[in-house]
Amino acid sequence: MTDRPGIEIQYAMSAEGLPAEDSVRQWAGLALADTAGNPELTIRIVDEAEITALNHRYRGKDYPTNVLSFPYQALPGVESSLLGDVVICAPVVVREAVAQSKVLDAHWAHMVIHGVLHLLGYDHHDSGEATRMEQHETGLLNQLGYADPYL
Repeated sequence: MTDRPGIEIQYAMSAEGLPAEDSVRQWAGLALADTAGNPELTIRIVDEAEITALNHRYRGKDYPTNVLSFPYQALPGVESSLLGDVVICAPVVVREAVAQSKVLDAHWAHMVIHGVLHLLGYDHHDSGEATRMEQHETGLLNQLGYADPYL
């Protein structure tokens, strides 16, 4: 898999168990494999305070969540390769992996892929969209040797 130079990784915190930048790039690149051009995006790994503030401001929910995606909307007539930002909360990802008996790297891969797919227009607001998104995520995770995260 080729490195996608348009993928910026930001670590806004440090802790045990954070994925390596190369892994995050690989997972995001896999989700972007069928995307034309060289899309740009930022993946930011944060603590609970930052994700809670974002979740409250943009979704009206006052608690930490695992991943948020912020798609970029270019102004009419402006071409841009910018897809947007994915923000992932490390403590929530670790807690979920433990609580759900998942391999930590597999859960990180799932959160990165899930967030990037949101930037590409995938969603899960209704059952049809959710099924389509979950099947695509599962297929990508299988390519990495990881089990279906929805079982």
